[in-house]
Amino acid sequence: MGVESSPSPRSTTRAARSKRAASAPTTAATPIDQDLRRALIAKAAFYRAERRGFAGGCETDDWLAAEVEVDTTLTLGAVTSSS
Repeated sequence: MGVESSPSPRSTTRAARSKRAASAPTTAATPIDQDLRRALIAKAAFYRAERRGFAGGCETDDWLAAEVEVDTTLTLGAVTSSS
């Protein structure tokens, strides 16, 4: 009865990582024009204010929530810089 040799765990892990890296699509973040980003945030904040009937006192909350919404959308790639 012979003992089969198997690759060391370290080399298997390294090989697996290399294979995954080679097959994974590369997704580099594309910088967006800051004026476009600001315009998207302003539009989203406006719609938030509109939904609440333009009641005063929540402008900062609208803007901050709109920033999160726009940045999340941009991160997910749903909006491009040509929009």
